Amino acid sequence: MGYRYLDRRFAQLRDEAGLAPELTLHSLRHSYVTHLVEFGYAEQFVQSQVGHAYASTTAIYTSVTDDYRNRVLTAAIDKFYFTPQEQQ
Repeated sequence: MGYRYLDRRFAQLRDEAGLAPELTLHSLRHSYVTHLVEFGYAEQFVQSQVGHAYASTTAIYTSVTDDYRNRVLTAAIDKFYFTPQEQQ
């Protein structure tokens, strides 16, 4: 079973389910990497999960969601404005 077959079959199932055509196996791979990074997995673990020889390749796959960006920013602002006792 080759990649082309899997890609075509996935597209058929996606279309039958009424999902957006932008959803591809490759986009799921990008999402997987993004979520591993957001959940705090080590860079080397993420790199090994997708079989990349170089961390720079994995970095290309990595993006962060708006939700993650907002959570990180909120946490940073809270640290700046509140003392540890106020954060509890």
